[in-house]
Amino acid sequence: MRYATALCLTLAACFGAETAIPDTRAGDALRSWLEAFNSGDRARVAAHYNKYQPTQKDRIDSMMGFRDQTGGFQLIRVEKSEPLHMEALVKEREGSNFALVKVDVSDTDPPTVKQIGVRVVPRPADQPEAPRLTLSEAVKALEGKAADLAGQDKFSGAVLIARGEKIVLEKAYGSADRDKHVSNTTDTQFRIGSMNKMFTATAILQLAGEGKLDLAAPVGRYLRDYPNQDVATKVTIRHLLTHTGGTGDIFTPEYNKSRLETREIADYVKLFGSRGLEFEPGSKWSYSNYGFILLGAVIEKVSGGSYYDYVRKHVFEPAGMHATDSLPETEAVPKRSAGYMRKGGAWVSNADTLPWRGTSAGGGYSTVGDLFRFARALSSGKLVKPDLFTQMTSKQAGSPQMPAGAGYGFGMMVSEGPAGKSFGHGGGAPGMNGELRVYPRTGTVVAMLSNLDPPSATRLADFFSERMPVE
Repeated sequence: MRYATALCLTLAACFGAETAIPDTRAGDALRSWLEAFNSGDRARVAAHYNKYQPTQKDRIDSMMGFRDQTGGFQLIRVEKSEPLHMEALVKEREGSNFALVKVDVSDTDPPTVKQIGVRVVPRPADQPEAPRLTLSEAVKALEGKAADLAGQDKFSGAVLIARGEKIVLEKAYGSADRDKHVSNTTDTQFRIGSMNKMFTATAILQLAGEGKLDLAAPVGRYLRDYPNQDVATKVTIRHLLTHTGGTGDIFTPEYNKSRLETREIADYVKLFGSRGLEFEPGSKWSYSNYGFILLGAVIEKVSGGSYYDYVRKHVFEPAGMHATDSLPETEAVPKRSAGYMRKGGAWVSNADTLPWRGTSAGGGYSTVGDLFRFARALSSGKLVKPDLFTQMTSKQAGSPQMPAGAGYGFGMMVSEGPAGKSFGHGGGAPGMNGELRVYPRTGTVVAMLSNLDPPSATRLADFFSERMPVE
């Protein structure tokens, strides 16, 4: 996923005027920010920046974009109040996520905002959850929610809910191509962003299961000419699978300058191969798209072919995934949807942001049906040996930054909740958002794809997950 703050993008709420904010310098700044943000009015946002953040007026567009994505915040309570510092708990309107807003202001006259930060936090013990429903009730509620959001032009895509082998809901909403007036269907292929990481991890574990690679081996054992020796000798395959290698991102100014010339996995390695480590491998967790690029390079070296050919033959075909791939954007894919990102209050094409093609780190395309078939094939043991599947879908060490209950396995987000363990992965970038969540205890599969900005699909996945039966 492109955004380190992806979880923050699921917040959507409105300001609760019934909660009092202290009349301090920090309180006045927080009140101004919340009221401007929740108004959705560019003039009010600009007025806030003029008064409190005059040197950051170039962030008005960013704030408006965040407002478009979230809808605003409901203030629950002030958690900490000092003259120049304030922390407030907020909650989304259309789901159950909570966040802490921190504001620091200067001791000047007039005061200026030094920083405003928003961080997702676990649900407080005194805040009730949404009521659990029967499966049919939860499905009906999801249909209503999806239709409501689609009617507000906040969702365009497809949803699928399955229990065991039975699909209980598969439905599409909105437009696949607004210019050509083509509607989405359940066969529409949506770009899936970082969800490709699940396929990459599956391929690596297949090769490990066949004894062709060692998860504990350093990258340099397979990429013998790798330029940076710290990466080659210190970073293991396991580090890459778990985002604990310190290998960094790919969405940098260097990449932006050569986006359309960076076409194959080898091109990314050429671009970033001399770069050093961000931290000592294994010392902490930090989401790394480049780490999964390196896994793609390892797959190519060990298999003797291209990454794309390997996952087609060994992941997609055995799972029955005939609508999933990462063909270049220059190649016609008749059922691939156009993507739309929010800009200036309108939906515009995301074409100028897309990579040349998807990679082992993300950017391919799929359908909700194919994601369901992948979940079933993976869970049944068809793709990965049982002992490696267990490791893949279990929390690994090194992810203290994640919210309570969340963790990372091998190319899988892993969570614990009322419905037991769940695993899967999300994907998000301008004009695309997707979620796959598998709940082994109940055999439930949740697949959501959208051709709009995050959190269009994530919001719906959260909505259903919070209401689905836990047994």
